Amino acid sequence: MIENKKDDILEKLVHINRITKVVKGGRRFGFSALVVVGNQNGKIGIAHAKAKQVPDAIKKANEMARRKLQQVPLKEGRTIHHDVMGKDGAGKIKLRSAPKGTGIIAGGPVRAVCEVLGVKDIVAKSVGTANPHNVIRATMKALSKQNSPKQISIIRNKKISEIIEKRG
Repeated sequence: MIENKKDDILEKLVHINRITKVVKGGRRFGFSALVVVGNQNGKIGIAHAKAKQVPDAIKKANEMARRKLQQVPLKEGRTIHHDVMGKDGAGKIKLRSAPKGTGIIAGGPVRAVCEVLGVKDIVAKSVGTANPHNVIRATMKALSKQNSPKQISIIRNKKISEIIEKRG
């Protein structure tokens, strides 16, 4: 995974794939890049782009991902609000919120998503496939499914303090 940092947005290359097209004169190679970008404060974008050269594919994917940034609610700016599951194709993912100091316990593509998102404590388990495209899409679906106490308070017409349980 390659990292790049420009104007406060972290870019991470998750996967590169070489595509071969057989033509009359031999083989033509192309490359596809899967990239995640984020501001490490709850904003994230993912993109997949193809080009004849690796750097061009990465550059294209980074630009596309920057255009697709979306906000994800984080608890205390370090973890997710509650446990969620996401599924895309054969990719299934379970994300669990974790106490402070746990760190990112997750495999390749999910780790990249968590790092650019700004999540510091999380436990993730990917089941079903190791295909980075499906795993990342499943992760994004899981993250978009979670609700913050603020969203729930608006839906239920209650105060946030009524929704958050008090620990004594």
